[in-house]
Amino acid sequence: MTILIKGNGWIANIIWIILFAVGSAVVWIRTVDGAGVTQTFELKLVAFIVLLSAFIIPFLFQMVWMIVNLKKGREN
Repeated sequence: MTILIKGNGWIANIIWIILFAVGSAVVWIRTVDGAGVTQTFELKLVAFIVLLSAFIIPFLFQMVWMIVNLKKGREN
């Protein structure tokens, strides 16, 4: 999970975006997966959804953390 520390949070988020873009490209470009199964559109879509779910979980944690920090910042 990414720890947002002032300016370093943006760098971490850019790294997450790059990782997601590269992972998505690999999923859509490959014709055969690691098990030797030919990738159809449906299988590529399933692989993309799995990849998306792996990136949504840290994103949700970051959003909750951001909301908590914003509320604490307004109190001070």
